[in-house]
Amino acid sequence: MEEVITLTVGTQMQQAISSCESALASLHSFALETQDQTAKQMFQNLGNQQQQILDNLKARLQYIESQEPQYKNQ
Repeated sequence: MEEVITLTVGTQMQQAISSCESALASLHSFALETQDQTAKQMFQNLGNQQQQILDNLKARLQYIESQEPQYKNQ
């Protein structure tokens, strides 16, 4: 029998933010490590886009926490 684990919206948002932060760190590393200027620019651009996504996720989490205090610090 398969166990089903239900995650709260707050927990799901925290996981999404953590994943996004990890991807952002990888993109920064790739940009620093490559000598190829075209690839470096691509990774920097992707990092900028990922930062915007991260900022939006964090803003959404703050909104959720303000509307639904039970999701705060889960």
